[in-house]
Amino acid sequence: MSFLAFYNSIVHTSIESINELPFSVGTVHFKKGEVVTEYDQLEDTVYFINEGMVEMTIKSYMTEKIIDFFFKNEMVCGFTSFLTQQPTDVKITALIDTQMEAIKRDDLMEAYSHSLEANQFGRILTEHGYIRKSNREKDLLTKTAEEKYAEMFATHSQYITQIPVNKIAKYLGIHPESLSRIRKKINS
Repeated sequence: MSFLAFYNSIVHTSIESINELPFSVGTVHFKKGEVVTEYDQLEDTVYFINEGMVEMTIKSYMTEKIIDFFFKNEMVCGFTSFLTQQPTDVKITALIDTQMEAIKRDDLMEAYSHSLEANQFGRILTEHGYIRKSNREKDLLTKTAEEKYAEMFATHSQYITQIPVNKIAKYLGIHPESLSRIRKKINS
């Protein structure tokens, strides 16, 4: 799915060219391991992933925790910083070579002032972000690591083999050895 198709599906329109959007969109590329958004940076861009995947991490005492993974056809940014223009407490890193469409905050804010469609797009993305966060919190409180891994495998199996085991384990909040047992059980 292209960003244009994604946009059309969100706002129920049939724009045929990216030039018809109420805001500018540019293509950016990040190599594997390259940082998209760094800790303490002001987030000024929201991204749509065309190809690849990224991880979002947060500092925790003496370690780094993985908050989430974002895949093809998903939007990602340091959302709190994007909204408040305060330094972000998350880091976004490309896990493989990744191509994304980028929308600058200033362009989006300008579009909000004159476009009902842009406002609708922003509102729906905010709702999707809230629902994703809410579901992640519920999963952390109610599902076992095995259930979370099985769900991740069911929805993103094409990416699972590209994510290092230690990162998946960190995301699930377990040791890599425990993840190996879970994988063995699911694959048997």
